[in-house]
Amino acid sequence: MKKLLFVLFLAVVGVQAARADEHATPDQAKAMAIKAADFLKQNGSEKAFAAFNEQGGAFHDRDLYVFVQSNSGVVQAHGAIATLIGKNLMALKDVDGKPFIKEITEVKDAAWIDYKWQNPQTKAVEQKTTYVIRVGEYLVGVGAYK
Repeated sequence: MKKLLFVLFLAVVGVQAARADEHATPDQAKAMAIKAADFLKQNGSEKAFAAFNEQGGAFHDRDLYVFVQSNSGVVQAHGAIATLIGKNLMALKDVDGKPFIKEITEVKDAAWIDYKWQNPQTKAVEQKTTYVIRVGEYLVGVGAYK
């Protein structure tokens, strides 16, 4: 009986560890945002946006992906929802009514923005913290779900 309980305990711990690995951390999101901003600076928008949009590419890791929007709120690249590219989301608010796109466009250098957004892995609306970096006329963001 003790062996069975021990095996069940290990199975539960293993499942919990696997679930933890499914979600990236805010530090990992920030690191990817910095990497993406540097890539945009070094390679220009055409090459960078293509790389950010590439599913399974260097700018995708579990639930992390890069998005880029212009000063006016127009999506330039989106690693999770390609249909948003070219759309002006300035008026978009999260489920609690927070105008997070407007907050993103107000970032002068770099900042964390918190809001609720649909997790591409779970499909549930979850709390998200996004690190945003201004690169000229663009705002590069990568967020981690809490």
